[in-house]
Amino acid sequence: MGAITIGCHLSTSGGYEAMGRTALEIGANTFAFFTRNPRGGSAKALDPKDVEAFLALMGTHGFGRLVAHAPYTMNLCSATPRTVEFAREAMAGDLERMEALPGNYYNFHPGSHVRQGADRGIELICEGLNQVLVRGQRTRVLLETMAGKGTEVGRSFEELARIIDGTHEDQLLGVCLDTCHVSDAGYDVAGDLDGVLDEFDRVIGLDRLCALHLNDSKNPRGSHKDRHEKIGEGTLGLDAFRAVVRNPRTRDLPMILETPNDLAGYKREIALLRGLAADVEE
Repeated sequence: MGAITIGCHLSTSGGYEAMGRTALEIGANTFAFFTRNPRGGSAKALDPKDVEAFLALMGTHGFGRLVAHAPYTMNLCSATPRTVEFAREAMAGDLERMEALPGNYYNFHPGSHVRQGADRGIELICEGLNQVLVRGQRTRVLLETMAGKGTEVGRSFEELARIIDGTHEDQLLGVCLDTCHVSDAGYDVAGDLDGVLDEFDRVIGLDRLCALHLNDSKNPRGSHKDRHEKIGEGTLGLDAFRAVVRNPRTRDLPMILETPNDLAGYKREIALLRGLAADVEE
């Protein structure tokens, strides 16, 4: 078995090559980054030389797939038409820029239906995806599993499956499973990872499971709160993450830490999880 592919969110302020070098400094071989300000707004223009230097760095050091993240304010199923319009414009622009980094992932929160009902929310998300996804694009778009806070869509595997089924270019869609979110949504990822993966396979299909967000939770299973905790310090516990990094159905996926940490903390967690993954009896 090869080494796991793991990293964390990094700042884009210094450009792509700087993110790649920071990743190497903390022992990461992938990372996540926001495609624009996480609270919305405009995106920074690409520097072709920076992108070229970064792609060379990725190749030299064997990076896995990157997991870009859409801004939190991007809500494809808002009750406000202008918000929906911005979300579609932002996603289309982000996916166009992602073509400079071919073969990577673009992760987004499906959105909140804001009292329109989950059915209408799913319909709007599908409309948005059908507008922005382009056959032949080299970026796979990932729906993130959500905790079910408020009117969030994506609180169950069934809701994600309905979005996939309603999207014309569904071959371009995958799922990023967030360990805190699925636990807070009610799935027993800590006590029965294989059971959760079996259900995911039955409802969505494991071929669509493309990436993981590794986060412990401050709240008990089924709380629908979405409050992340450091690895091993929350209600999921260290054994849950030992299972994730060793399970043959998850260990080869890119894993992104979103725990409440600075870079030094992420470096420690990456080393911890690499140790748990490597500590397997042959």
